[in-house]
Amino acid sequence: MLARPDVTAAELAGLNVKGLIFTGGPSSVCEPGAPRCRAELLELGVPILGICYGMQLACQMLGADIKPAASREFGRASLKVLADDPLLRGVPGETTVWMSHGDQVHALGEDFLPLAATPTCPAAAVRHKTRPVYGVQFHPEVAHTPHGNEIFVNFLYDICRCGGLWKISSFIDSCVADVRRSVGSDERVICGLSGGVDSSVVAAMLDRAIGERLACIFVDNGLLRTNEVELVRSTFAEHFRIDLTVVPAAEKFLNALAGVTDPQTKRRIIGSEFVAAFKSAAKSIPNARWLAQGTLYPDVIESGESLAGQAANIKLHHNVGGLPAELGFDLIEPLRNLFKDEVRRVGELLGLPEQIIWRHPFPGPGLAVRCVGEVTPHRLEVLRKADNVLLEEIVAAGLYRKTAQTFAVLLPVRTVGVMGDARTYENVVVIRSVDTADFMTADWSRIPYDVLATISNRIINEVRGVNRVVYDISSKPPATIEWE
Repeated sequence: MLARPDVTAAELAGLNVKGLIFTGGPSSVCEPGAPRCRAELLELGVPILGICYGMQLACQMLGADIKPAASREFGRASLKVLADDPLLRGVPGETTVWMSHGDQVHALGEDFLPLAATPTCPAAAVRHKTRPVYGVQFHPEVAHTPHGNEIFVNFLYDICRCGGLWKISSFIDSCVADVRRSVGSDERVICGLSGGVDSSVVAAMLDRAIGERLACIFVDNGLLRTNEVELVRSTFAEHFRIDLTVVPAAEKFLNALAGVTDPQTKRRIIGSEFVAAFKSAAKSIPNARWLAQGTLYPDVIESGESLAGQAANIKLHHNVGGLPAELGFDLIEPLRNLFKDEVRRVGELLGLPEQIIWRHPFPGPGLAVRCVGEVTPHRLEVLRKADNVLLEEIVAAGLYRKTAQTFAVLLPVRTVGVMGDARTYENVVVIRSVDTADFMTADWSRIPYDVLATISNRIINEVRGVNRVVYDISSKPPATIEWE
């Protein structure tokens, strides 16, 4: 279970908890007002694992000194195991971990033992000498820490003595039962369908729960990829027997976005326009009380929402922070606590076709957040054509399933070029491709140079208005996957 930072020891004792994990977070333990737990939790006697900020907090509460690191660590780091300990059993002596921190333990004091180190972080993993308190400065929960699962297995099963009884099929059964309890027998649910895996899984789950009382709405907002409307129509006509309404709303969205360049403002506008479109379409759907969305946990976190209310607002997702206060519907978000890899497992169990389950994610605000700067019909068309060329070549090279998300970005920047011995002054297109499982962290894809060369050549030759193509080699963190 998730608990707020100020949960009491008595509350946890009443739940018969077997262990605690202090999670990471955007704050610094050195700052006034940074989230802290009660010291009494350390007296429960159950094992504790601190991760990143959670490690710093636990160590500080037990006498260690935390300071800003001389060298920040973001992305991959080389870890060397220093001691044989149950927490790191099965982890190679030298391995790779994923870091994201600016502070670190400066002095452990006499009560902690260092278990592992990186070249710039001498206390990358620690254990208290007399208490069952452990800490790791890196992030074992992400796919880019290859042996992170072993660390969790060691902590949960061997140190906390927990049992692994939960299955993803149990999650589906629970969600279906919750929907049936919540939705009245005479009420209908509107599902905001995008054609991506998240909303498709929600639609399939609701179809199982309430059948014909589900009505799916696909909003053509003018911010879609090439042939997106036709693809969604054909896909859902073939694989689902649901009520699908396509709402033509491109003119409204583009008018509302005219002259807007701030990415957060774009997302708020798009969120408001989406809800307006749903409300309008709902008038023809009797007893439509509920709105279902494919909101995932990374959407929630990046939008600044958390149980503690203290997550950093990285970017608003139109289906979280972008929604207006007066929604007009009750929300159903069955995937809100899942990551992308878990959603795909749910989709497989629900029987969704492979081309839906493994389709690369497409942001709810669409091309508006890949068209950096002002969104205009002309700039969108340039971006669509460039993105279509990119995906064609990624598929042709057999890389589509080997990359997690690949797309083009149009910058509000023009550069000098030369074509046919003449000077050009045209747009820059960025190629972005990442490898990730959970989409909370990501590394840039190592696309072969010859494939990149073909993509660049085709975009510049076939998309008028572009004379330069660049490749984004930033990881997340410190960058995000999308540019806005």
